[in-house]
Amino acid sequence: MSATRVFVARLAGCSVFDPAGDRVGRVRDVLVVYRRGKSPTVVGLIVEIPGKRTVFVGIGRVTSIGAGQVITTGLINLRRFVQRGGEVRVIAELLGRRVVVRDGSGDATIEDVAIEETAPGEWDVTDLFLRRPKTGAFGRGSTVFAAWDAVREKTEKGEPQSAEQLIATYSDLLPADLASTLLELPEGRRAEVAAELPDARLADALEEMDEDDQIDLIGTLPNERAADVLDAMQPDDAADLIAQLPEKQGEALLDLMEPEEAEDVRFLLTYAPDTAGGLMTTEPIIVSADATVAEGLALIRRHELAPALGAAVCVTLPPYEPPTGRFLGMVHFQRMLRYPPNERLGTLLDTSLEPVRADTSAAEVSRILASYNLVSLPVVDENHRLVGVVTIDDVLDYLLPDDWRSTENRRGPVSTSTAAIPIPRRRTSHGTRR
Repeated sequence: MSATRVFVARLAGCSVFDPAGDRVGRVRDVLVVYRRGKSPTVVGLIVEIPGKRTVFVGIGRVTSIGAGQVITTGLINLRRFVQRGGEVRVIAELLGRRVVVRDGSGDATIEDVAIEETAPGEWDVTDLFLRRPKTGAFGRGSTVFAAWDAVREKTEKGEPQSAEQLIATYSDLLPADLASTLLELPEGRRAEVAAELPDARLADALEEMDEDDQIDLIGTLPNERAADVLDAMQPDDAADLIAQLPEKQGEALLDLMEPEEAEDVRFLLTYAPDTAGGLMTTEPIIVSADATVAEGLALIRRHELAPALGAAVCVTLPPYEPPTGRFLGMVHFQRMLRYPPNERLGTLLDTSLEPVRADTSAAEVSRILASYNLVSLPVVDENHRLVGVVTIDDVLDYLLPDDWRSTENRRGPVSTSTAAIPIPRRRTSHGTRR
């Protein structure tokens, strides 16, 4: 049973199914067009299908919206979605927009948009969920519902549209999904959202983009902000990004970064990109031989730690920052789980695992990881001091084609009925869209 009224922000991430119950993808946005003298009408959904590819699903192909899911006829055009002139994305472009309430009660910001089925297969924007400006130093402004025709948009010349509500809508996205979503936004809106995202969140998204997209996005930020984001990135990812920039720009950003972070990045830039030194990260978990199993497990439980880095801890002599004292060995987390909490890690070393030198080729690193079913490999210098760790995700990034992240080159299966059936044209209120 289709709901007659749905709030768009709650649709984001909802699963899309075909009539047989097979999952097609998930909703990323709702596409509308404005009409003179009337509220905007919905022309379709922007749906992400397997492979991070976004496609257009015309509203006429939607048979049900409700209960956290969308049901379609199963007929979906696999052509990559491209926004056309006159089309507006509700989540990406309407949420956060400022409006003036026509009754004279003042300004407000759009926090959500309600769409309603006005006839079979036809949905229109009906109401807006608005938030008033806060009146005191603390708390948030009051909220109110208003019909679309009860407000008018307020956009001062040169005033950026608020991205706060859009960012809140994307708060639960995984970094790779956030990266894909950012790249699907119109260029101007993408820059606004990037400017408002927290440094760590934007850093996570940048790490999931290909080099060209990284450079384009970092170029929209002031140098001081760009340096803060680079500080929040993994040193190896930051080094890869800076290596793609013009030398003068890269050096300027390094000068603005925190000294410790910049030192790590400069160190990584001394290695060729196709070597263990060029692939490694300088932030593995490093402990002394006297550390206990309990201490080791506590370190790998940290929420911000990448899974590959949490698969093992490195044991060295002091100092415990790269380049460390002499590297003694690694202890895998599964081995730690088999021993009592007070067991010393120095007694649990994996003596069969030989570290590689920083100048070892990436091909050899890949062979070792594959041969011994490893997710990380320690890297040492000529004095057997630990300088970093190469993780499996870094090796995959190296082995895959440069454009592997591009949605243009990824087409996943959508359903058994979609790929072979030609999609007829559907007439909409603003023309045709295949």
